Formats: sequence, structure tokens, C-alpha cells
Amino acid sequence: MTMHDEQAGLILLVEDNRQIAEMVGEFLERRGYSVDYAADGVSGLHLAVANSYDVIVLDLMLPGLDGLEVCRKLRREAKKSTPVLMLTARDTLEDKLAGLEAGADDYLVKPFEVRELEARLRALIRRDRRQVSTEVLNVGDMTLDTATLRLTRAGHELTVSPIGLKLLAILMRESPRVVSRRDIEREIWGDTLPDSDTLRSHLYNLRRVIDKPFAHPLLHTIHSAGYRLADLESEVASTVQTA
Repeated sequence: MTMHDEQAGLILLVEDNRQIAEMVGEFLERRGYSVDYAADGVSGLHLAVANSYDVIVLDLMLPGLDGLEVCRKLRREAKKSTPVLMLTARDTLEDKLAGLEAGADDYLVKPFEVRELEARLRALIRRDRRQVSTEVLNVGDMTLDTATLRLTRAGHELTVSPIGLKLLAILMRESPRVVSRRDIEREIWGDTLPDSDTLRSHLYNLRRVIDKPFAHPLLHTIHSAGYRLADLESEVASTVQTA
């Protein structure tokens, strides 16, 4: 760990396959990163809570606690927003949804190229290091404080993933304008775009939290155009009143 470069980053690698861990660790250290390592979920969670990492690379299948449970505890109990890149041998949409719902920001399916892993790490680090403007965003009965990352709707506090908060901030700033899928992906992931399921999975999980428990939805898919966040019922009521 002698080649720590503040511009590269400090990475926590939680992986029980020693061969994969050594390959990834050696590659990242040659690229100027510092890498801490854990071979099981319990040790990985302890390190993730006790230290400040730029990104956590988390294997799904781990002894002790699996990656999903580590991620859930990190988000819900420890309230850590450190970006998490999940490694998984499972590539079904259901498996991806489960990882993103647990709080992962991105995922990479095994086997993978270490160069792609580094590219995704760089994208997550760049996103996380961007200065967040201090503002309070409102759409309908939903409010997001970008300084405290507190999200509420109709007075109820809601918990979403760090990527979910970034998605909301983008859509709330542009509301009621439609934002294209490409613009959203480039704003969040930069030039290292995820596969086609990633944004869809994040939006699915976001809808489940911000819309499903409430009387009417705020997040809308506009076919072949993109997505918009808007209180359509209020817009209709306002149009009727002014007609």
C-alpha cells in the first residue's frame, strides 16, 4: 500500500477468491490506488464502517455475511454512502435488481476485465468527488435537501441509494422537463456507461420507494424520450382552474 495517490483513490476490496483478489489488488496498486483487503463479509463490513474509502468493491458470494447483507447494513445501519461496486457471477435482471436495491451503485459480472473494473471505479470516484451544490429541491409533495441528503415525501422520510439520490437531483432540477436516458447516464457515470439494465434497475427501485406507497406517481417514463419527475395531478388541476 505504499503507492497511495490521492488522485487515484483508496479502495476496499472484499473478495474471498484469493486469486481474483491478488490479481485485482496488484493491478490497482500499479495504477496508483491504495487497496485494503478483506476475505469475508464480517471483516469487510468492519473495515467499511471504520474507514473512509473512495469505493468499496464487494463480492456477492462471501463467507460470514454475503455481499447483499453487507451492503444493506452499510447503508441502513451504518448510514455510509461510500460508492459500492458489486462483483457477481449472476447476470439475471433479478440478481442485478437485488444488488441495486441493497444499495450498490454499480455491478460487474464475473469474469471481468480489470481494465473495465478500473474504468468503473474511476467513474464512481469522479461522481462522488464532485462538489454538491447546497439547495433544497421540491417537486409536488417531495423534497430533497442536497446538503443533508434528506429526502421526504408527504412528511415521510425516505431512504434511497446514493445513485437514487443522484437520479432524483437530476430529475428534480429539470422538472417538469423530460430528461433523456443518455443525458442521465452521462451525468451519473460519465463516459463509462453501464449496461442497459443498470439505469432501468435503479429507476425501478426508485419508483418502489418514492411512488408505490403514495396515491399518485411523480416519476414518469416518456416512451422513446426519457424520464420526467412531475406532479401531473397538480398540473391538470391548475390547467382546469385557469381554463
